[in-house]
Amino acid sequence: MIDGVDDETSYRNRQHMVEDQLVARDVCDARVLEAMRAIPRHCFVPEEERRRAYADCPLPIGSGQTISQPYIVALMTQLLELQGDENVLEVGTGSGYQAAILGFLAHQVHTIERHPSLAHGAESVLRNLGYHNIQVHVGDGSLGLPEFAPYQAIIVTAAAPEVPKALLEQMDIGGRLVIPVGGPGAQFLERWRRLPSGYEHDSLVPVAFVPLRGQSGWREDTWDSFY
Repeated sequence: MIDGVDDETSYRNRQHMVEDQLVARDVCDARVLEAMRAIPRHCFVPEEERRRAYADCPLPIGSGQTISQPYIVALMTQLLELQGDENVLEVGTGSGYQAAILGFLAHQVHTIERHPSLAHGAESVLRNLGYHNIQVHVGDGSLGLPEFAPYQAIIVTAAAPEVPKALLEQMDIGGRLVIPVGGPGAQFLERWRRLPSGYEHDSLVPVAFVPLRGQSGWREDTWDSFY
């Protein structure tokens, strides 16, 4: 347990979450499972949702955003194939929970959020938990953060109409990008790799995310169709 932020019930619920929702499915990366066992997910959800913090579902966090289902967090992280020395970009900080998982597994994490209130809240929680390798930025995540590129791994936690060109360009050779692509009711999780000669990608599983908003995301007049 983590002193000061954990208790026996939360710790036990988290271990059950890992065994019942992750190991019982197809999450097998030992480091990812270790991170999911260690990070106190309940610290990243609103007080009124904490009793459901380890449930097998997404939860609202305000500003029309959600914290993803634990299985999806673990699956997307596993697809990044992190070894510990990576510079990682996360698009869509939200609650900060995914950033915490990435910070546990990688050398450096840059995470960008368009809602200042969410960014500041996530930054506060991450700081209180002692993370020093995660930098939270406010801005248009669909454009990435070229000033800190290249990235060996990029994760996008909102659905894009197509993979933003800027994110592809900010990938390192050999880098991986995991992103949901599609519109309401028709999104698939994709993994892209950058090769010396170009890119390759796979379309993996159907998913349901809030829309990626921004210059290379969905137009404002299409956002309502996601709700």
